[in-house]
Amino acid sequence: MAVTHYLEALDFQKEIMKIRTIFGGKDPHPNWLVGGVPCPINVDGVGSVGGLNMVNLNQISSIIEQSREFIKNVYIPDILAVAQFYKGWLYGGGLSGSNVLAYGDIPDRANDYSPSNLMMPSGAIINGNLKEVHEVDLRNPDEIQEFVPHSWYRYADESRGLHPWDGVTEPNFELGPDARGSSTNIEQIDEAAKYSWIKAPRWRGHAMEVGPLARYVIGYAQGHEEITEQINFVLRTLDVPVDALFSTLGRTAARALEADWAGDKMRYFMDKLMANIKAGDSNTANVDNWDPSTWPAEAKGVGISEAPRGALGHWIRIKDTRIDNYQCVVPTTWNGSPRDNQGNIGAFEASLMNTKVARAEEPVEILRTLHSFDPCLACSTHVMSETGKELAKVKVR
Repeated sequence: MAVTHYLEALDFQKEIMKIRTIFGGKDPHPNWLVGGVPCPINVDGVGSVGGLNMVNLNQISSIIEQSREFIKNVYIPDILAVAQFYKGWLYGGGLSGSNVLAYGDIPDRANDYSPSNLMMPSGAIINGNLKEVHEVDLRNPDEIQEFVPHSWYRYADESRGLHPWDGVTEPNFELGPDARGSSTNIEQIDEAAKYSWIKAPRWRGHAMEVGPLARYVIGYAQGHEEITEQINFVLRTLDVPVDALFSTLGRTAARALEADWAGDKMRYFMDKLMANIKAGDSNTANVDNWDPSTWPAEAKGVGISEAPRGALGHWIRIKDTRIDNYQCVVPTTWNGSPRDNQGNIGAFEASLMNTKVARAEEPVEILRTLHSFDPCLACSTHVMSETGKELAKVKVR
């Protein structure tokens, strides 16, 4: 049953993508304009080139309802059914029971990113203390820093971390003395040396887990009504304690619950959009600062999002009207980070510690846990030569 529904989901995902295609002009990589969308609202327009007309808007509304129906009637029941077989296998928690981080997202009112206006929770929990959720300031150089003692990058002083506004991305690929193999055929890494193309971001010196489980743990600790109801429903259905959240099972369940939550929010915001249109408001952008002559010659800023994989941040410095420095810390940078100066391990590594493996030659337990993070190493690492030369070829059998 689960396999059949999985194949149905693969087929149905093209319908969900149509929402982004209609709003964004294409998919993947929609042509979003800064502060707006490429397709103007034109309810009387005809055809796709006429902008967002009533045909397009009704199609979007229909797909939203189909998505919600599939999630509530297929995805959630399947997750709960499969979870019954794994509720005794509570490995893979790693950092989720101690250190989790979320930037917050989905403002109810546009352009207001205060915590009280964010539907998706924000904050940080340290050492598993659910009674205290710390506020997060992404502009504070003492909060988020990236370290590289075990990353294939070079800092002038690698004993210190750098805030993304001051970040440096200078490749330094070298194998440690205890590594085996060659630079193009690594047989064993040297964990005491550099061993990853991912930097090690830390929040106030702590390795953190980000993602749906992190958001749900923070929301649960804050008493977020919808999230708390969802979590309690799952705990009751599976007859497991709250500590069961901190596991591969909990991480997988949180992703499903958040899909249900997100489907409801799509309906909420679509209804708000239609209400605005009916009231005669068809604006799609704030153009107060659209004229380049109003832009400062020097500036710095940070753009954030709670991506499906977790907390995503882009930091930029502008100098003489040009980009002077641009640094991204994506979800897999947080979760897949190597060790830092203090030897603290990232979420991937922590989640695999003490995991029991039935067959060492087929470690499906390891794959199950890593898959629960929905990792994207390509997002967290971008490697290229200055001349476009192929650097390495990896063959997977």
